[in-house]
Amino acid sequence: MYVIIWIIAALDPVKRSDWLLENLLVFGCVPVLIFTYRRLPLSNASYILIFLFLVMHTIGAHYTYAEVPFGYWLKETLHLERNHFDRLVHFSFGIMAYPIQEIFIRITKAQGIWALLLPAAITISFSGFFEIIEAVIAMLVNPELGAAYLGLQGDVWDAQKDMALAIIGAVLAVSFGYKPIQREVGVSLTQENHKAG
Repeated sequence: MYVIIWIIAALDPVKRSDWLLENLLVFGCVPVLIFTYRRLPLSNASYILIFLFLVMHTIGAHYTYAEVPFGYWLKETLHLERNHFDRLVHFSFGIMAYPIQEIFIRITKAQGIWALLLPAAITISFSGFFEIIEAVIAMLVNPELGAAYLGLQGDVWDAQKDMALAIIGAVLAVSFGYKPIQREVGVSLTQENHKAG
């Protein structure tokens, strides 16, 4: 289903060069998801969260984050000063801590604070790294395109606010995801032990 959405969004993006830059993430993530689908299957909840994030990202790449119609609707409805669609996507990127936590617990069998702290830290680190990469790519590839690609919309604190929302999303994801993941992984590990035995 995601591939169909991506193809439709790829047909006539608002700014093709921005679309290409934004899709570097998709070109990296989707093959990894396909490759690991049988080797390290995730829960339905993780796949749904990844799907929703990728759809939001694809919509942002199609219109450029600053021009997404839903963001304009939010701006008008909530009387905001800017299009906040990019902020929603950064928050949802933080929610990606849920699948990261699931993978982390499956591989390491971690429990307690480490099962909460490290997946959140990994997600937050990726968020910061992505902000740096965005800025470097914008400066190197096309400085004029940089403002559209970065989606600053006149906010000099845009990167920091984006990372703060990713932090909030990550903290919520690992906090609320820990018990369901423990149950899911516990069932998974029990089934694997029965197959091995």
